[in-house]
Amino acid sequence: MPNAKEFLTDLARSLGFLSRLPVPARFFEGHDGSVSRAVRAFPAAGVLIAAGPALVLALLLQMDADPLLPVVVALTVLTILTGALHEDGLADAADGFGGGRDREHALSIMKDSRAGSYGVIALILSLALRTAALAALAEGKAALPALGLMAAAAISRGLMVWHWAALPSARPNGVAVAAGRPAAASRTFALTSAALLALLLLLPAVSPVPVLLAGALAALAALGVTRLATRKIGGHTGDTIGATQQASEIVFLASLALIA
Repeated sequence: MPNAKEFLTDLARSLGFLSRLPVPARFFEGHDGSVSRAVRAFPAAGVLIAAGPALVLALLLQMDADPLLPVVVALTVLTILTGALHEDGLADAADGFGGGRDREHALSIMKDSRAGSYGVIALILSLALRTAALAALAEGKAALPALGLMAAAAISRGLMVWHWAALPSARPNGVAVAAGRPAAASRTFALTSAALLALLLLLPAVSPVPVLLAGALAALAALGVTRLATRKIGGHTGDTIGATQQASEIVFLASLALIA
């Protein structure tokens, strides 16, 4: 188990890596930029990042507005806080996997900053599916959409660590390479803490069974992205890591909306 001071440092570095939230400079003094250990705090960082948008969602839902508006506002705030980091990865991966003739062509497309049709469609579907799922959850218990948003943030960031650790880098350089491959212990801690955080967050609103089923389906989504990345480019990139986060978040929320 990590000691509290080390984990706080990892949490701060994870927030700096995953979001645009301001992080005190002291947490990065003498740091080489690697997050191979800090990834263990990704699920906790995900919850903190999603906490603000979740609060906005809960407050707006209390105004008895149509659920679509509060959900879209909350997702907008979340996207601003993350700088659309994961959405960018999803779009680039969709363009590369969808339009790439071979491995090198796919990697070249993924490096291009311009968005193609596959990427645009992936972004539209990502926002539409998450909006629909959260709006459906809003028709049940009042706190469920906000709690679900934070739980999905934890689960999806734990699974992106798993994807990152499961594959070699598809490129000799890049953001993922510079950040370092997750250590095995950090990967295990990230997955365990993600599951526990999701359960703790959602238990006040639903029974454990829907949460566990939604988590299992989210894991299958992450596995699907991982197998696709292996087949298409032979490894991971920063884009496939982001795509894994998006796919698992979408599936977790959609499954929860259908099961809970």
